[in-house]
Amino acid sequence: MLSFEDALQALMEAARPVAEIRDLPLEAAAGRVLAAAQVATVNVPPLDNSAMDGYAVRSAEVAAAVAGGLALSVSQRIAAGRLGEPLRVGSVARIFTGAPVPPGADAVVMQEHCQPGAADGNAVLFRQAPQPWENIRRVGEDMQRGAHILPAGIRLRPQDVALAAAAGIARLPVYRRLRVALLLTGDELVMPGHPLPPGAIYDSNRYALCAQLEALGCEVRTFGPVADQLVPTRQALLQLVAENDLVLTSGGVSVGEEDHVKAAVESIGKLALWKVAIKPGKPLAFGEIEAHGKRAWFVGLPGNPVSSFITFATLVRPFVLKLQGLQRVLPRHFALPAAFSRPAGEPRTEFLRVRINAAGRLELFANQSSAVVTSLAWSDGLVQLPPDRAVSPGDAVAFIPFSEVI
Repeated sequence: MLSFEDALQALMEAARPVAEIRDLPLEAAAGRVLAAAQVATVNVPPLDNSAMDGYAVRSAEVAAAVAGGLALSVSQRIAAGRLGEPLRVGSVARIFTGAPVPPGADAVVMQEHCQPGAADGNAVLFRQAPQPWENIRRVGEDMQRGAHILPAGIRLRPQDVALAAAAGIARLPVYRRLRVALLLTGDELVMPGHPLPPGAIYDSNRYALCAQLEALGCEVRTFGPVADQLVPTRQALLQLVAENDLVLTSGGVSVGEEDHVKAAVESIGKLALWKVAIKPGKPLAFGEIEAHGKRAWFVGLPGNPVSSFITFATLVRPFVLKLQGLQRVLPRHFALPAAFSRPAGEPRTEFLRVRINAAGRLELFANQSSAVVTSLAWSDGLVQLPPDRAVSPGDAVAFIPFSEVI
């Protein structure tokens, strides 16, 4: 069995981003992966502008006026989107947030620090003198023309799209969505909402995996469940190669007499990885399949629902993200104190379902079986324990919040 670290490295080294790039308008770009770095086409702001409603002034003139108790005349009014005239000596300009500062002014005094200096409003008294450049947003303060503002390989968030718009960029190059076929296997699987025959179980992996893939921005199509037989499994895989970048299966990759996925894959492709020293989730298969001159990546997940969920979250998710063109693909770990004990002796990397209690410590779900779906819904995340690691209450452990892997 490969160690968890070696298996992850093998997946990372194999992954290459999809080749096709789409040019999308900004309104369609959020959630997609940026394929090329972007630079600002303009200075932001393009001119010195006012940070608030008030008066554009020469700071030295206001200091003298405050000292002498004198009012200064208002010579012009400047609204956002309009250019003012050069500021006359001994006068101020009424100005509004975002309006360009007139030539000659070096500060803006907020209106709350002023009072009328004449009945007709054409003069102003100042309570205090401003510092030079106070309340002025300088040209290029936010970003300068030609500056690199968005790196390639990020998933575009609303704020990233807003940044592109502010920089004058109307369209963005993004990688096309990854096409994933999700193939479920197992004679025992029944769709929720249907009667449950003796010996059958409801299929939960379909919904968990589909949701996990869609949350990553993949185009997902589900198939099956396929009967636990070699020929139907092989035929299903052959049909899915042509139109998908990745074929993902759940179940059938172990060593039982009814596990046919591994043999089916090896008959039309090759496996580069099978069996990983993790708990839960040891029977994980990875490789390629081929049909009619087309190739697709293959990942076979365990059938137990917790094993399937965790192996996807910890190993397959980074692989999928890298196929999408993302640069940062690994989840962050946070050191938190344990509120549980765990003896040493487990030779595999172990992922424990935990949640954060009121004291900020990690509580362990009582039943860590790979078939207990309740543990996933109960938990806030996972603790990753290296092989043979003992834990005592208060020990710092590596916590992975579900927000990092879902």
